Formats: sequence, structure tokens, C-alpha cells
Amino acid sequence: MNETEIPVVIITGAGSGVGRDLALLMAEAGYACVLAARTKSALESTAAFCSAEVPGCKTLIVPTDVADPAQVNQLIQTTLKHLGRIDALANIAGYAPLQPIQRIEDETLQRCTAVNFNAVVYTTRAVWPTFKAQKSGVVCNVSSMGAFDPFTGFNIYGAMKAAVNIFTKATADEGKRLNVNAYAIAPGAIETPMLRANFSEKAIPKEGTLDPMDVAAAISKCLTGKTDMQSGETRQMPSH
Repeated sequence: MNETEIPVVIITGAGSGVGRDLALLMAEAGYACVLAARTKSALESTAAFCSAEVPGCKTLIVPTDVADPAQVNQLIQTTLKHLGRIDALANIAGYAPLQPIQRIEDETLQRCTAVNFNAVVYTTRAVWPTFKAQKSGVVCNVSSMGAFDPFTGFNIYGAMKAAVNIFTKATADEGKRLNVNAYAIAPGAIETPMLRANFSEKAIPKEGTLDPMDVAAAISKCLTGKTDMQSGETRQMPSH
């Protein structure tokens, strides 16, 4: 098989948690994994993790702030330059600040909007010409149960994830004639550093959270065509 025939997936938020586990699953499925996040050392750790578990797997590290459209465009161009194709896009990167409405700061609002929603638009827009030329592609976005019933203080986060759900449906509708599918997975509390930045184990016990690997597995099924979901669907994945 030529290198350009190996399916390629771009994974944002690949430095930890769900993104890291998804990289492993996609490597196991035979995909070349493009790892994107802001911290290069975290991406190197994910790449090493994948290589240890799946010897010979191909990874490409592209440090990217997905809130910056110029960096997102560079991510797509770098992927095409080195790997020649893009078959799947997983928007995992997230930012979940916990602030009551009266104390929402402008900077927090802007960053939350940029990372949780704008970035999904940026990546999808940037990859669209490739999907259109190939007449194939798949996008899976990480939403949240907070899009349906936000925990107090997750007001902006929940609102942006609700926007992701609508954009996922719009992506599926527009992608139908191009053979491009789009899905969203909406998990509850996941045992990740992002969760623990806001909540102690006393507030949310570990046994009540989702394993990042279980969420990654649901996303992997979407990306590899093994899901029973309909294109455009957002599937809720409640915590225990």
C-alpha cells in the first residue's frame, strides 16, 4: 500500500484524555494520525504512546491552537503536504470554564466560544475542499450532555456545545451530496484533567465518570463507518 492510500485522521485535543485514547484506537484501525493540540510535548507523548502500542503506526505532530483560524488552515495544509489526503476529522479539543453568569469574564467567554464552537467551524471549513474533491469524508465532533442540561456555571460551555450539535446537523445536510458524514457524541462527565480542573473527586466521584477510552471508542466507530448513528445525529452518552 502506498503512503497516500493509508487513511488519514486529524485529531484535535490529541495531547490528553479522549483525544489521546482516540489516537490509539485509530492507529489500531490502520489510520495515519495527525495529532493537534497547543502543547508539543503532550503530542510527542501521545505519539510515543501510539508507537509503543501499535509498532509501525504513522503519526504526524502539528502543534495547533484550534482557536486561531490561520493555525487551523496550516494544520490542514501540513497534513496534505505530508500525507496527501484527509479521510476523517475528530474535533476533540475543548475548554470548560466554570463561572456563574454574573461573573462571566469577557476573555473567558471569547476563549470558550473560540475553542468549543469556532474551532469546529474552522476545521470543518478548512477540510471541506479536500472532502469535496475526494467526494468522501467524515467529521465527528465532541459535544456534551451540558448542551441539553448544563451544570450550574457551565452556561457558555453548554451553549457552545448546543451550537456544535446544530452545526453537526448542518454539516451532515450539506455533506450528503458529497458523501460526507457528520456525527456528534455528547458525553457526561469524563475522567480527564479538564474535569478535575473544575471538580474534586468528592464533588464528582471517579466511579461516576466516564472512561475516556469508552468515549473514544464511540467516536472511533463514527470515523471508521462502524456506527449505527445517522449522519447529523448527536448521541448522548450520560455518566454513570
